[in-house]
Amino acid sequence: MHLVDLPRWAVERGERLNAFSTLDPARTALVNIDMQTAFVAEGHVFGNAHARDIVEPVNRLTRALRVAGASVIWTRQTYSAMPPFAPPDWQYDLGIPEVRRAVEALQAGAEGHRLYAEMEVAPGDIVLDKHRYGALSCPAGALARTLGELRAQMVVIAGTLTNCCCESTAREANMAGYKVILVSDATAAVTDDEHNAALLNLRINFADVKTVEQMLDLLNDQSLPSHSTLHV
Repeated sequence: MHLVDLPRWAVERGERLNAFSTLDPARTALVNIDMQTAFVAEGHVFGNAHARDIVEPVNRLTRALRVAGASVIWTRQTYSAMPPFAPPDWQYDLGIPEVRRAVEALQAGAEGHRLYAEMEVAPGDIVLDKHRYGALSCPAGALARTLGELRAQMVVIAGTLTNCCCESTAREANMAGYKVILVSDATAAVTDDEHNAALLNLRINFADVKTVEQMLDLLNDQSLPSHSTLHV
């Protein structure tokens, strides 16, 4: 599990822009970013221990928000050579063996492309393929359409990698007018330094940053009758 180091000064500065003490589940979407075999499983192209550490926290957060009535969305990073989904020609050199392996792992139908087997995906959840690091800049437009159809006002972000697809999507969601919460112990990068750098940048300007426990407290305080407690 990452050792989170988010300075108090960054939290205090960020609270001027993004500090959310209430949550309306009916207008909230949890976006679980790229919890795929390729990024999580041991021995796979991008798999790392920090991503495996957040499997249960992501599942716990997902269960809680789903029970409260929020929408749950899972994204899958997807490589396609077909326009307009294909990346620019210069971006990935398939002559490099490691790059070719990564591209092959993230093509639809590949084992690496699938959501990791331990993720608790429910029948009512939404699974979207994305073709860019930032889900809202994906040329397929699936997340943008889905958030609009759900009439979402808040986006909660979990998943991996914190400093790549999670951070990119959080920034885009903020700029698109959504309230954004990134969950610090339900996101993962390759190293603590990369994880904390992303948390720092997001907390200052683009998102509130909370833990799973803080999210559960928020749900219990705001979304349930006073005599109830959310158990997940």
